[in-house]
Amino acid sequence: MSTSTWFALLGACILISFTPGAGAINTMNNALTIGYRRSLWGILGQQAALLVQLAIVAAGLGVVIARSPVAFDVVRYTGAAYLAYLGFRQILADSAQEDGGAAPASADESASSIVARGVWVNLLNPKAIVFLLAFIPGFVAPDRDFLVQYAVIGVTVVVVDVLVMSLFFALLGHAFARITSTPRARRRLNVLFGLLFIGVGIMLALM
Repeated sequence: MSTSTWFALLGACILISFTPGAGAINTMNNALTIGYRRSLWGILGQQAALLVQLAIVAAGLGVVIARSPVAFDVVRYTGAAYLAYLGFRQILADSAQEDGGAAPASADESASSIVARGVWVNLLNPKAIVFLLAFIPGFVAPDRDFLVQYAVIGVTVVVVDVLVMSLFFALLGHAFARITSTPRARRRLNVLFGLLFIGVGIMLALM
């Protein structure tokens, strides 16, 4: 991969990472609910899913998913249902907390659970695989080592996404948590994130 091609890849990755999606919402919600430092576990999970999706594309399995309506719909509707579940759980947990009930389960969530949620949020998105199928080939030269090129692409995509998620979306979610000083304001913001999860799930199911 030439230097100019890599810079083009870098610029594209930065633009893509800043585009709001399920991963960004998950990162902001984690920073809001469980704190900035622990939200980094979710970012790691999202990157693991991204590497799996890239490996699927590199192996050619992405073409099968993209061209099979049944396989595509299974992943798509499963991902939509999971995002809707996260949204409703967030809203209902906040309602219970405001009424004097127990704190949301996510407040004491283990690191492995946070990582797993990050994996599923990104992995159950067939649109990402289809997008990578259209996006990656433009940066792969057929006359050069595919393994080396995909390794460079994978490292670039992951490093950029980690930086954007941790230094922008996680800090943004953490800032929201700091400015919501009252339980009612905190609840309203958490409900907003719950509705965003549900909205992204609906978009995934309908688009």
